[in-house]
Amino acid sequence: MSVEAKSHAPRVAAGTMVVVVGPSGAGKDSVMSYAARHFAGEARVQFVRRVITRPADAGGEAHEAIDAAGFARRKSEGGFAVSWEAHDLSYGIPSGTLAQLEKGVTLIANGSRSALPAFAAAFPRLTVVLITARPDILAERLAARGRETADAIRKRLDRAVPEIVVAANTVVIDNSGALEDAGDALVSLLSKTLAGNG
Repeated sequence: MSVEAKSHAPRVAAGTMVVVVGPSGAGKDSVMSYAARHFAGEARVQFVRRVITRPADAGGEAHEAIDAAGFARRKSEGGFAVSWEAHDLSYGIPSGTLAQLEKGVTLIANGSRSALPAFAAAFPRLTVVLITARPDILAERLAARGRETADAIRKRLDRAVPEIVVAANTVVIDNSGALEDAGDALVSLLSKTLAGNG
């Protein structure tokens, strides 16, 4: 995996970047969507729209679609605060997020565990939220997607998980049970983060 953080002049960030990570099947998108509905209309809480080299109609999160050449050009022009590659795709967090943080906004971004060191380098105030679920729950959810065989799912679950080692606060939210429980936990965290910005 290739990961890169954009170098920027030192600035004092008033806001906090909250990056959400976790294994496939943990329900990151569902938990984030729950929190997004709660904070709808709250200008001080914004969910980052990632730039991804996949079609806009590919399903999943609402993202800004771009082709590989366009991504490379935007990256070379400093258009990303953080960028990385995974699953044969390129992902980018727009550099405009830095200006939002300077204004005291709390930002939430869907990230990657392997990209966390780059997030820590790019964002002075960073909180990592690790969404997890029991192995049997992960397997059940992955099977329900119908994208992989049982053997492929087993290999995915057995794959080594990158150790989370960054200079940031890390919060673990278990999403093995009701979505409302995990969603409320993220809402509570974001509310506390918002209160501490400034």
